[in-house]
Amino acid sequence: MNVVVTGAAGGIGLAVAERLAAGKLIPGPHRMLLVDRDADRLAQAAEPLGKAAMTLVVDVSEEDCGERIAAAAFDHMGGIDGVASNAGVILGGALADLPARDFDRMFSINVRATWLIAQACLPHLKASRGALVATGSMSGTQPTPALGFYSSSKAALLMLVRQMSVEWGPEGVRCNTVSPGPTLTPMTAAGYADRSRRDEREAGIPLRKLGAPEEVADAIVFLLSPHASHISGVDLLVDGGMSNMLMAASGAGRGQAPKS
Repeated sequence: MNVVVTGAAGGIGLAVAERLAAGKLIPGPHRMLLVDRDADRLAQAAEPLGKAAMTLVVDVSEEDCGERIAAAAFDHMGGIDGVASNAGVILGGALADLPARDFDRMFSINVRATWLIAQACLPHLKASRGALVATGSMSGTQPTPALGFYSSSKAALLMLVRQMSVEWGPEGVRCNTVSPGPTLTPMTAAGYADRSRRDEREAGIPLRKLGAPEEVADAIVFLLSPHASHISGVDLLVDGGMSNMLMAASGAGRGQAPKS
């Protein structure tokens, strides 16, 4: 397979590239275009993957990101079978206090970039009857305190990809999202450095552990693969069951059942 992976310098994006390189779920060989804005980390991440992985330094908040990525991917691979649109950003703060520039940045990276990249890669995905998988978040369906812009952007991303699945499905292009719950990545590591905070978070997850980038990557690779050939327009949660905990968190069922 020929696959574009954005946000590939670390975390989930790098785990996707490593899974592909190792032939996990989809036997190789695979060629990849790895995209990130951090040139040093991207080069370091790609080195063990060998010649099959080409790198491209691009800030996906820029309007020409899609054209640049599609052109580089075609030059390197001669076609595109899959796109893992993983690049994202988190900016915290209360809605009443956040400036408009943070809103614009969050949506340009977390939503618009996926559309621009998908739009530019679409002719190649049509030719290969390929697939796009975008990294969402359980925050896209669950309001998350102090992450209002992030939650809103991920909600928009989920609907954008569902819309793609409807419009591009007749051309044979599958479009899905994978939504992680709390996952230990370089972007979240600082937040979980406090052991008590991590323990508190894990206590609210039925599997009692944070997710690993490799666990999310496996879901992305599955949806890119022929094993998911009749799956399109879905959001696959990889959250350890956390999204099922609303009633438990509210205290429902802890006391005596009400009499009828």
